[in-house]
Amino acid sequence: MSTTEATAQPPSPDTIFIRELRHQTLVGVYPWEREVKQAVELDIDFDLRGRHAADSHELADTIDYSKVVARVREILDDHDAQLLEALAELIATTLLREFGMPRLRLSLAKLNLMPGVKKLGITIERRGA
Repeated sequence: MSTTEATAQPPSPDTIFIRELRHQTLVGVYPWEREVKQAVELDIDFDLRGRHAADSHELADTIDYSKVVARVREILDDHDAQLLEALAELIATTLLREFGMPRLRLSLAKLNLMPGVKKLGITIERRGA
């Protein structure tokens, strides 16, 4: 086996990212948080399977990020999670399942919730089936 063959690795997957997706939602454990919508912000990175769209130039060969954004907004409008951790998990598992993503990294933050704190939240990384 040559040195090149021994060190050859499969190419890294292409990753689509969505930054600073903002939406108003009900989330929290305190009574006022269950009555007043709060601004949340998401950053999402998700891997693609292969480089099909780069070669074909066809939307059908990638994951349509506009549909991902729309689905996240639907989840934020309809969920009943109280903790950010549970909401992040719901979003991640839904996106992985519905879009066939191999890997997803998601950050979910509440904005300006506490004096002197611009954002607070959670980052999770999950793999698809």
